[in-house]
Amino acid sequence: MRHRNKNKILGRKKQPRELMLRNLASSIIMYEKVTTTEAKAKTVKPFVEKLITTAKDKNLVATRRLIQALPQVLAIRKLTEVLADKYENRPGGYTRIIKLNARQGDGAKIVQIELV
Repeated sequence: MRHRNKNKILGRKKQPRELMLRNLASSIIMYEKVTTTEAKAKTVKPFVEKLITTAKDKNLVATRRLIQALPQVLAIRKLTEVLADKYENRPGGYTRIIKLNARQGDGAKIVQIELV
């Protein structure tokens, strides 16, 4: 039973799900706009916002946490150099989810998640 369990399973086992979310977060950070399903976007949103908040600290510990969480070096570099300065005075709410049409093949709800 999944009582009081807030984690979304997304039809995958633990390690593939975590890697998929890490890669999706890296794509959101690098491209600032990604089209995906609604469930994935809602799952990755808090993860991306915590990464941006961590990057705003600008110290060695924060950088090491980002290295642990993200697989791409370019995403880490963009977080620390560009996005940390951009969101320095913003207290939170770095991402936005915009609903699009349903996918043609299976009818899945498609959304666009982007950085504000």
